[in-house]
Amino acid sequence: MIKRSFSLAGHRTSVALEEEFWAALLRLAQARNQSLSALVAATDAARGPDRPLASALRVMALESFAK
Repeated sequence: MIKRSFSLAGHRTSVALEEEFWAALLRLAQARNQSLSALVAATDAARGPDRPLASALRVMALESFAK
C-alpha cells in the first residue's frame, strides 16, 4: 500500500491504495489533462456519503479500463 496526502475542501487527508491503482489513476489524470490532486478532489466531491474515498478511487480506476 502506498499512502498519499491531499488537501480536499480545505482539509488534509491521506489515502492508501495499492501501487497498481495509483498508476491507473495517474494515467487517467494524464489522459484528462489534470493533476492527480484534481482527479482525487473531483472524485471526492462526486462520491456518495457512504462510500469511502479509497473505494471511490478504486472504482474510478476500474471503470476507466472498462470503457
